[in-house]
Amino acid sequence: MAKWTAFPYDNTDYMYDAAALKKHWARLHAGDAEPYPKDKIVAEAWALFHAGEFQKATEAGLKAGGAGVTVANKAQCIYATYLEKNEKKKLELFLEAAERAEAQQAEEPKNANAYYWQAYAIGRYGQGISVAKALAQGLGTKVKNALETTIKLAPKHADAHVALGAFHAEVIDKVGSLLGKTQGASKDTGLKMFKEALNINPASAIARVEYANGLVMLEGEKKMKEAEALYQEAAESEPMDAMERLDVEMARTELEE
Repeated sequence: MAKWTAFPYDNTDYMYDAAALKKHWARLHAGDAEPYPKDKIVAEAWALFHAGEFQKATEAGLKAGGAGVTVANKAQCIYATYLEKNEKKKLELFLEAAERAEAQQAEEPKNANAYYWQAYAIGRYGQGISVAKALAQGLGTKVKNALETTIKLAPKHADAHVALGAFHAEVIDKVGSLLGKTQGASKDTGLKMFKEALNINPASAIARVEYANGLVMLEGEKKMKEAEALYQEAAESEPMDAMERLDVEMARTELEE
């Protein structure tokens, strides 16, 4: 595995030993509803993830297998989203994670995050190749089905609500309401999903960022002020780990533009 770009911020506050990881688990995983790991090695892989050691977390998760695959997929997807600069490499990382997640579903059909990380990875891949092209390849249906399965298996999965809201918003934004209907996209459902995500995980910066983007896609200029307020709240959030720090920094960058 080629060396990945390092997490670019100070990670001192995001380093959790075993006791601290357990203590803060519910807050750290309010987004993905991942249960606390039974396996010490998987817990160590999660500690690496929270500290922004995405490559080490991926390698440790894959080595552990089982529940460790979820750590690997999350670490790889978050790394590819925020830190991988090479577009071709980024798309490869998403496809690899999607394939692993699909294989994980066969092994663990009740594992909500096996479906979530498949949906996330395919969704990001689709954004990379263009949403219209992704829809033409039938990837939209795959994403929607996987996210709906995630929510069925884990109703409190805030991040799946965010991603499903973003799916509805992006499809309508790119192909319009009428064609969007053929993809199962609906403005009302999209907005409902974003609100639900914030009800489940009120501290989430990424839910605010995606909700803001979704509002502008679905409602246009008239929701600009509301969207900016959501970005402001996201930028002022207190990150608890490296991933949240990347979300907060993204919101800050958006506000500066």
